[in-house]
Amino acid sequence: NRRYWSHDEQAVLAAQSKLAVCLDELGRYDEALVLKREVHNEFVALFGDSHENTIVSGINIAVSLLNLGLCDESKFLLRDKLLPVARRSLGADHALTLKLNTNLAYGLQKDPERTRDDLLE
Repeated sequence: NRRYWSHDEQAVLAAQSKLAVCLDELGRYDEALVLKREVHNEFVALFGDSHENTIVSGINIAVSLLNLGLCDESKFLLRDKLLPVARRSLGADHALTLKLNTNLAYGLQKDPERTRDDLLE
């Protein structure tokens, strides 16, 4: 409840992120995705798109998209939005950049419409 935590926006976002993960674990993927997008938008507004917390919240969205079978949207988010920002701001060898690559590879593996070229990227 923001009434009690309004003084610490980052703590509110962390709690909302944890709630979204719980929703995922309960199989309530649609609800989790809505909350994860709200959290991500708040992180972008607070810290910009290249902050580590913003990138992590983007990864969380990509996971929810995969859970919902939205492989193309997840692939677009990871490959075209998050990875370029992470490479530019954190570097290619940073743990989050590597995690993005891992998530992209996993998403491509789950995508029934993947092409050979997708896998060779």
